Amino acid sequence: MPSPPEFDYVVVGGGTAGAVVAARLTEDPGVSVCVIEAGPSDVGDDNILRLDRWMALLESGYDWDYLVEPQENGNSFMRHARAKVLGGCSSHNSCIAFWAPAEDLDEWAALGCTGWSAADCFPLYHRLENNDAPGDHHGRSGPVRLRTVPPADPCGRALLEACAAAGIPTTPFNTGTTVVRGAHWFQINAREDGTRSSASVSYLHPVMGRRPNLEVRTGLQARRLLFAEDGRCSGVEFLLPDTVHTGTVAARREVIVACGAIDSPKLLMLSGIGPGEHLREVGVDVRVDSPGVGSHLQDHPEGVIMWEAKQPMVTTSTQWWEIGIFVDTEPGLDRPDLMYHYGSVPFDLNTYRRGYPTSDNAFCLTPNVTRARSTGTVRLRTRDFRDKPKVDPRYFTHDHDIRVMTHGLRLAREIVSQTPMAEWAGTELAPGTGAETDEELFAYIRETHNTVYHPAGTVRMGADDDRESPLDARLRVKGVRGLRVADASVMPFLPAVNPCITTMMIGEKCADMIKEG
Repeated sequence: MPSPPEFDYVVVGGGTAGAVVAARLTEDPGVSVCVIEAGPSDVGDDNILRLDRWMALLESGYDWDYLVEPQENGNSFMRHARAKVLGGCSSHNSCIAFWAPAEDLDEWAALGCTGWSAADCFPLYHRLENNDAPGDHHGRSGPVRLRTVPPADPCGRALLEACAAAGIPTTPFNTGTTVVRGAHWFQINAREDGTRSSASVSYLHPVMGRRPNLEVRTGLQARRLLFAEDGRCSGVEFLLPDTVHTGTVAARREVIVACGAIDSPKLLMLSGIGPGEHLREVGVDVRVDSPGVGSHLQDHPEGVIMWEAKQPMVTTSTQWWEIGIFVDTEPGLDRPDLMYHYGSVPFDLNTYRRGYPTSDNAFCLTPNVTRARSTGTVRLRTRDFRDKPKVDPRYFTHDHDIRVMTHGLRLAREIVSQTPMAEWAGTELAPGTGAETDEELFAYIRETHNTVYHPAGTVRMGADDDRESPLDARLRVKGVRGLRVADASVMPFLPAVNPCITTMMIGEKCADMIKEG
């Protein structure tokens, strides 16, 4: 058998963080990197590149489309979109762009993640961005274009006036200060011509085919990680595009797993790193008994409240979800515990099947719980890498999440009842005015809620002596050598905001730490 191709580093997953790691490491011409990506390339593919088409990617061929396990207190019809394409979820999402709150990052550091405070991480946001917003803290020459959504939607303009009338001031985002109570047009990572500024577009497209030390291989699904006799992670085994044969690639220095918060724990468990009892149950030999792998799954659960519009809604948009609203539902908070996305489109993905009316001309608010206390798991279904994992978010199994979401529906009604929205808000389509009590509102939430598609925390980093954290603060997998993880799975907890740009920041940080040795 010929020996497998060998590189200094192998990055498994060319997604939101993996693309960053590969691009930054290969800035050194003496370092070679191979990226193994299960999905196709996004180069020249307008289905991916055109941001205003993002909603058509849900449940498409570019989506792993993971059904959740039956939920005791949530929507069992729900599914998690996870991108199957170069650029990962940054090639698949609505490109809402946030710096994580400083308070969240400082809490990460306080939990044992040395080097991850706001003071450590804010310079990395500055490095990665080219931002059109004012402020000396913003970067102007980074690879990722961030810009503020233009205020072109008249219903959106009225909504911001209604928020102000309800005591939620118009407050710009990404100023360096956490917005605890305020509303504004989002910043998005997208170019002025409507092309998404994803991790692949921003980091890989400019260098693919131009750096001989970078090889990006698409259409290769990882089967398992490989280990040398001394226990070092030495490479990865993958299924070739013919779906029959197996290939391998070797890493002289390190393997970086960057498959996302569902597939990174899956690959680790398939490779013998995970909860020992679970691995034995499915027939996987245990290499490292690491109970935190696939545990601590956190997400932003999302409700929806929708109105028929009295006037025609916009027919063009940057990405159809252009305004955010942050609220504190109890006094004394230093971070918002409730967030809304405003959509200038009907969003009946989970309401129509339950009998609620819909309309082609509607708008909605989608309250979500920014720091959900319900946590779940990712587990193997079988030892076969081709089987989808069991994803069990255990939505609304904590009373806090129920309280915040119920509050969110009531406050949405209050906002839209303000005078500035009188010319826009017609009939409330879902849940409808018949749902008034806490019990009625939660019954509606339970059967119709969605997710903002922000799973995180399933291979979290933490202190060296924290057995529930599979990674140390340098993203190294405890119990083996030569293996790191870099994606949203490493987050000790999910930040209060949309996490895509923070996941890119994690890629920047990972590359820095690898270079430091």
